[in-house]
Amino acid sequence: MRTLIVEDDFIARRLLKEILTPLGDCDVAINGREAVQAFRMALDDKKPYDLITMDIMMPGMDGQEALKLIREIEKERSIPPSSEVKVIMTTALDDPKNVVEAYYHGGATSYIVKPISKGKLMNEIRGFGLLA
Repeated sequence: MRTLIVEDDFIARRLLKEILTPLGDCDVAINGREAVQAFRMALDDKKPYDLITMDIMMPGMDGQEALKLIREIEKERSIPPSSEVKVIMTTALDDPKNVVEAYYHGGATSYIVKPISKGKLMNEIRGFGLLA
């Protein structure tokens, strides 16, 4: 499984990397702009990501905007919805506005409120069918 961790907070990034590295390759981006770049490069290299964990609140380009751009890239490249990258949005904010924005406007696959536990994250990944 190839994963892109998009997180501006060092401790959260480190925690996600510790949880996800045993499952396969993990790349890291510290903001939305880097995430979109990494996503595009992975597609160009024919090594697309299976999973992206994306923080919502980041400086510069936030996670909501990055997710919309990632979904646009998938449409431009005629990637069918069934083959889209699975995206778990992560945030410290558990408010309905962010949930609606992530799911309905951004195309998020899932949404987890921080702090992230290994059990909850693994359950989400299992639910996507990414783990045997």
